[in-house]
Amino acid sequence: MKMFRTLAALAMLLAGNLALGAPKAKPAGDPLDSPRWTDMRKEMFPAKARVVFDDRVKVTAPLTAENPMNVPVSVDASALTDVREVLVFADFNPIVRIVRFEPQGAHPGLGFRIKLQQSTPVRAAVRTGDGTWRIGGTWVNTTGGGCTLPSAGSSSPEWQKRLGEVSSRVWERKEGGERIRLRVIHPIDTGLAPGIPAFFLQELNLADQTGRPLMHVEGYEPLAENPVFTLDIPAERASAAYRVSGRDNNGNTLSAEVDK
Repeated sequence: MKMFRTLAALAMLLAGNLALGAPKAKPAGDPLDSPRWTDMRKEMFPAKARVVFDDRVKVTAPLTAENPMNVPVSVDASALTDVREVLVFADFNPIVRIVRFEPQGAHPGLGFRIKLQQSTPVRAAVRTGDGTWRIGGTWVNTTGGGCTLPSAGSSSPEWQKRLGEVSSRVWERKEGGERIRLRVIHPIDTGLAPGIPAFFLQELNLADQTGRPLMHVEGYEPLAENPVFTLDIPAERASAAYRVSGRDNNGNTLSAEVDK
């Protein structure tokens, strides 16, 4: 009996040593196998929130981004119903949050461009009316450094004259309704480049010509310089003209009319 206990103790000790030397397990359930997912779960969502991975949340981006300061990303949650808000974030960015938007009348999707510091999952978290957060995402590989480099516009006096200038394009969609593309002149600095404070577009609103809201966008520091936003308007909410308003983190406001 004594010999049996001794052998059992040695077996437990050996198993413990092997466990210590083994690599840490990847977060269970994360389809992108990110070692940061557990941290993202705690940081992005309330502790008691229901968070699930859902293939219906589509995040499209290049597999390899040659320019880490200008990475195109699009989010499409149109396969879901009752979408209340969408939060986009990148696991390995020094500033994780990128953009948050509320489709108040527009389709639940948005195209935009971002800065990435290194290769990372880029995720979209969609909150539906039942309170559930549904997660989709994709890996983007890049050489990195996009968040710690100064914008090109910050060194040019031209942006001061054109700050907040909005250009637009509207065209019909084959599926019905309209697609709108908005470009805002703004240097968008993250605050991580030496000597350059954070300066970014903090809010953008799109409404129809009567003032009824269509999309509310909250921006964060990793948006790309001179941000471009693409969104779709269903046929029943299409308007003869649209109104754009917004502000940056320094209180500068923008206002524009979008005519067809």
